[in-house]
Amino acid sequence: MTSAELIDCAGLPPGSLLDVETQNRHYQIECLGGSAIRISGHPEFCPTPAIGHFLESGLIERGKHFHFLLEDCRPVTTSRVVRVRVQRPKHHSTIH
Repeated sequence: MTSAELIDCAGLPPGSLLDVETQNRHYQIECLGGSAIRISGHPEFCPTPAIGHFLESGLIERGKHFHFLLEDCRPVTTSRVVRVRVQRPKHHSTIH
C-alpha cells in the first residue's frame, strides 16, 4: 500500500483497496468501479462491509471530511482524514 495526500476514488480501478484513518474511525474501502464502494469501519452504520457510493466528487483528502451514501439511503460524513493508503489491484498479463 502507498500513502497519499489526495485520492480520486472514482478514477481508481475496480478492486483497489483504501485504508482510511479519520480522527475517529478506521475505514476499509474496496472500490467497485466509478463511485461504487464496499465500506466498513463505522460501528453503527457499517461494522461489516456494506455497499455504498461516494458522494460529491469521490475525493478523499488528508485533513478533510469525506462523504458516502450507504445502501442508497444513509448519508455519512466522516471526521477529518488523518491518513489514506491505497493498494491497486495486481494485473496479470498473459500472452497468447
